[in-house]
Amino acid sequence: MKRVIFLLLLISQGALANCWNSAGKYYHVDPWLLFAIADVESGLNPNAVGYNHDGSRDVGLMQINSTHFAELEKKGIDEYRLITEPCTSIMVGASILSGMINVYGYNWEAVGAYNAGLKPENYPQRRIYARKVWAKYQRIKRMSQYR
Repeated sequence: MKRVIFLLLLISQGALANCWNSAGKYYHVDPWLLFAIADVESGLNPNAVGYNHDGSRDVGLMQINSTHFAELEKKGIDEYRLITEPCTSIMVGASILSGMINVYGYNWEAVGAYNAGLKPENYPQRRIYARKVWAKYQRIKRMSQYR
């Protein structure tokens, strides 16, 4: 049953498939990893908005943190676009992950930093988050074999 639901989700997101692939290719990141991050971050809900203890908020499919908004505004990307344009959210998320990969290398520490940031004291949160994404990624990769 889970496979059927997963396949239906992939089919319904067919228009987004090109976004995952384009972002992955441009930023040299596995599109399935981006998909797993989005699933952990927003449950694949492009309209998701999350509020954090530090007063920041996360928006869209990839849950882009408001600390990035000022820099994104310079590129013509605002909060509204991150929520209403899933492909924009995917590209921005891939860009952020790529930045973390530049710091840590292509590994699970970089994935953890996507969510928990770079501060040394956030190491435990990075590990917890990376494990969640790793588990989701493994399930997605297994199920994608049946496509």
